[in-house]
Amino acid sequence: MAAGDNQKLKMLYLVKIFSEETDDAHGLTLQEIAARLESYGVNADRKTLYKDFGELEKFGLEILSEQDGRSVRYHLAARRFELPELKLLVDAVQGSKFITEKKSRQLIKKLESLVSIHEARQLHRQVLITGRIKAMNESIYYIVDMLHEAINLDRQIRFQYFRWNVRKQQELRHNGAWYQVSPWSLLWDDENYYLVAYDASDEKLKHYRVDKIVRLAVTDTPREGKEAFRRLDPATYTRSLFGMFGGELTPVTLEGRADMVGPLIDRFGKDITIIPQEGGRFTAHVNVAASRHFIGWIVALGDGVRITGPEELVEEMRAEAERLSVLYAASSSASTLS
Repeated sequence: MAAGDNQKLKMLYLVKIFSEETDDAHGLTLQEIAARLESYGVNADRKTLYKDFGELEKFGLEILSEQDGRSVRYHLAARRFELPELKLLVDAVQGSKFITEKKSRQLIKKLESLVSIHEARQLHRQVLITGRIKAMNESIYYIVDMLHEAINLDRQIRFQYFRWNVRKQQELRHNGAWYQVSPWSLLWDDENYYLVAYDASDEKLKHYRVDKIVRLAVTDTPREGKEAFRRLDPATYTRSLFGMFGGELTPVTLEGRADMVGPLIDRFGKDITIIPQEGGRFTAHVNVAASRHFIGWIVALGDGVRITGPEELVEEMRAEAERLSVLYAASSSASTLS
C-alpha cells in the first residue's frame, strides 16, 4: 500500500495503534508510530504527530509521554476498563455455568479487545481454568435477549422446558407441553440464571432455569401477576429458593447447635431471626420455598439443625427419613445377598 493512500483515516489509525499496542508499561516512539502509520498507507512526521496527539486529547484520549533513555515513548493512559476490572469480568464469564464454553471464549475474546495486546496476554493467562461444568444450551444468549424483550413489551411468553435423561439426552417435561407465563425478572442464584414468572393457572410466581428453556416465543397477550411481583423482595426470594421450582414462601422454624449458625447466615443472610437458647443452642425463623431440595439441604447439615415447625413440614421430614432408612436398608440387604 502506497504511503498517503489513507491519509483521511490518519486519526482513526492513531486511535487503533494507541489502543492495541500501548499501555502504562508499553509505549511507542514517534519513529515507531510513524512506521505503523506508514504500514496503513498514512504519511506522518514529528511535527504533525505532536499536533495529532493534541487533537486526540481534545477528543478525550489521554496520551502520555515518558523518557526512556534517549527516546521518548508515548502511550494511552486511561481506558474505560482497568485491567483488574477486566480480570474480574473474565473470571465471572469463565466461572459462569450457564454460559457455554464456546460463548465464554467469544466473550473473553471481546473483553481482551478492550486492552492492549500486551495486557490481553494477562487476561488469557487468567482464564486457564479447567474442569468447569458449563451449560450446553448454545441459544441461551438469544433466550435471555427475548426474555428482556418480553418484559419490556409487557407480554407473556410460551416455551417448552427440558430435563436430562439417563441417556444424557434432552427430554421435554410434561410430554412436550407448552408453558405460558408472564415474565417479570431474571435472577442469578447458585451460578445459574433463573426466570421469575407468574403462572396464572396456579396463581403464583415460579422460577425456571433459563438454560433449560427451548423454543421460546413472545406472545401478544399482556402480562399478569403485577401485584404478586410487586410484593416480591428479590434478594429475600433468591436466598429462599431451593431447587428449580418455586412456590409460596413458608415460615419455617429451625433449632440447632450454636456452631451451625454459619450455614444459615451464609444461605439466608444476617437479617434472619436467631434466638440464642440454653445449652449452646439456638432457634431461627426463616422463610423458604419448602421443597424436597430444602429438606435435602437440612439433611446435609446432619444432626446440627432440625426443623421444628410448621408441623406439616416436620411430617415431611419424618417421611423423608423413613424413606431413606427403607431405601438404604433394602440396598444393604441386596448387597448381603449378592
